[in-house]
Amino acid sequence: MDVIKLYKKGFDNDKYIKLQSEQIRNRMAHFGGKLYMEFGGKLFDDNHASRVLPGFAPDSKLRMLLELKDEAEIVISVSAAAIEAKKRRGDLNITYDMEVLRLIDLFRSVGLYVGSVCITQYNHQDSADAFKSKLQSLGMNVFTHYKIEGYPSNVEKIVSDNGYGKNEYIKTTRRLVVVTAPGPGSGKMATCLSQLYHENKRGIDAGYAKFETFPIWNLPLGHAVNLAYEAATADLNDVNMIDPFHFDAYGKVAVNYNRDIEIFPVLNTIFERIYGSSPYKSPTDMGVNMAGKCIFDDEAVSDASRQEIIRRYFIALCDRRKGRDTEKEIAKIELLMNKAGVSVKDRKVCLRASEAAKETNAPAAAIELRDGTILTGKTKNLLGATSAIILNALKNLAGIDDDVTLLPSSLIEPVQSLKVNYFGSTNPRLHVDEVLIALSVNAAQNENAAKALAQLPKLRGCEAHCSVILSERDSMVFRKLGVNMTTEPDYENDNLYHI
Repeated sequence: MDVIKLYKKGFDNDKYIKLQSEQIRNRMAHFGGKLYMEFGGKLFDDNHASRVLPGFAPDSKLRMLLELKDEAEIVISVSAAAIEAKKRRGDLNITYDMEVLRLIDLFRSVGLYVGSVCITQYNHQDSADAFKSKLQSLGMNVFTHYKIEGYPSNVEKIVSDNGYGKNEYIKTTRRLVVVTAPGPGSGKMATCLSQLYHENKRGIDAGYAKFETFPIWNLPLGHAVNLAYEAATADLNDVNMIDPFHFDAYGKVAVNYNRDIEIFPVLNTIFERIYGSSPYKSPTDMGVNMAGKCIFDDEAVSDASRQEIIRRYFIALCDRRKGRDTEKEIAKIELLMNKAGVSVKDRKVCLRASEAAKETNAPAAAIELRDGTILTGKTKNLLGATSAIILNALKNLAGIDDDVTLLPSSLIEPVQSLKVNYFGSTNPRLHVDEVLIALSVNAAQNENAAKALAQLPKLRGCEAHCSVILSERDSMVFRKLGVNMTTEPDYENDNLYHI
């Protein structure tokens, strides 16, 4: 085992919630009437932000929104193109349409009002029509917005009855309309701008603001946090840029990204038609992002962000191995790694897992605990490598000697028999969830097992790597535990079918 360094926080979450809430209230007061607030990132589980800004709580945005829940309603935008392509949310591995349903349930469970779903880039796709029918059968209000030829450069057409005017008007009832989505590229901003156009046609005062965590406008263009955002959106080919409008207006450098900069003239035109002049001089002005003011340890967030870039690289490599066309993503992330000055060698768990795999000529895994301790797990007759690192990590965290057996063979073998003889499995080794279930059973009568099981929350935020691609089943368990798992882009065997 190796000890590297202590886990460090670098972000003040309490300060962030306070400053961010104040900014949102100020923007609401500024417009006075109805405010359309585009919420970027994820409201419930912004795991990217929590990884690159250690100290950021994944539900920070939700906590702020709950303070305004009596004034707010939620509109969820989802792209018909994403539905058609069966695009998935990477950290949960569920399609965007299913994520919409999950979000509706989650919002309702905490008392937030979901007013409607907007299907963007709609062109009568069969899958989008099927999803629309499903939502309507569940009692949801559903509206469709169409692709506009020449978007976003043809401003005259966009801001006309043949542009936004063709979109269905989303009927909202509350002062603050939060527009969110299952993931990037869902058309949140376009939904907001279309609504401004329709509200103006109806004589209703309405404003727009953007709550997007990344890129962080007051960090340098090449800062690791902003580079990590580009890596996270490599499939969209988002590019961080100096905001030229902001520099022209104020003589100050601010960072934004290409899609916001491209759409800004459209937004300006809309506001000029509504108010006679625009309240914003730059895309950066539209934002209410206070994240940059809450970083207190730049080294900590930079280190975390560089690790995120490497993680995204492994994800893209594995996606290619699974048959996705990710060549452009891989090339872009390689450039970002060069900019950040990192390589796969800077992810220490990768090196340790590879070393262990060479030593045993079998799949191996490594995990780095939050105190910097690195442990390895090797493939055995009873357990796979990832199951082994979980048990090794829990023993270490509980202060249990390494030679103590948490799961006796008398407990594992009956589970193996069930898998092979009754479920038809060809792999007798226990998956991670099976190991944890067995550990839970043993905890009722074994003090060490109970102590080890109690350490599970301490795995959140740990780094891990495996020398082979995991089954989706094991990957899901690591996601639920909050372990940042990556793998080599190789399968354990030469089979053509993998689950």
